[in-house]
Amino acid sequence: MNAIAAKTTVITAPYVPLEKKRLPAGRPRRWYVAHNRRLKAMRLTIALLDSGVYLPNQATNDTIRRTAEKIDIRPPSDATCRLVRTLLRYSR
Repeated sequence: MNAIAAKTTVITAPYVPLEKKRLPAGRPRRWYVAHNRRLKAMRLTIALLDSGVYLPNQATNDTIRRTAEKIDIRPPSDATCRLVRTLLRYSR
């Protein structure tokens, strides 16, 4: 039997997100801002990849903000849009 075929997993239940944990206390405010910006950028990047946007030059600020609206998150700032394009660049 093929080793890859032996590790096949069948998913029978829908995806359930992990329970959120509190962020660690005592960090500077800019750490929390950067952390939340990275999380938002990752969510947007995944949504863009799922919708067929694979290249950074395809992801304009308008495209990213429309995607944010579709997945019900607040419109991202210009800095977050730049981070999304950076993530798209390095996801290749």
